[in-house]
Amino acid sequence: MRYLAVLDVTKQPSTPPPPALMEAIIALGEEATRAGVLLDTAGLAPSSAGARVAVADGEITITDGPFADTKEMISYALYDVRTKEEAVEWSRRFMNLHRVHWPEWQGAARVLRVMGPEDFGAAAAHDAW
Repeated sequence: MRYLAVLDVTKQPSTPPPPALMEAIIALGEEATRAGVLLDTAGLAPSSAGARVAVADGEITITDGPFADTKEMISYALYDVRTKEEAVEWSRRFMNLHRVHWPEWQGAARVLRVMGPEDFGAAAAHDAW
């Protein structure tokens, strides 16, 4: 099963991330890659560089960022694991690196299951995807 862990920042210190944190993140990513569970990871630009495309009442609207009504998403990791608990554990380990190396920083990782054609039956897999 694939899970997307999205990192939201709720309190950003004025200082950059400590080098020890970045080294620990790289090491954890290498471990997850060797374990065959990390499919992709990257940082995300601030929402001010993005846009929201929405549909409501039959109309499509496009709004440029930033989006004050949401937490700022700053990165993601895509995992291929056997269980939700395994994806949560990788995310917990990632968040613990922040707790240890940059305690002033605050945020949350949302762990979301990525669904594909296989989740909707054979007919839907063939027709919809």
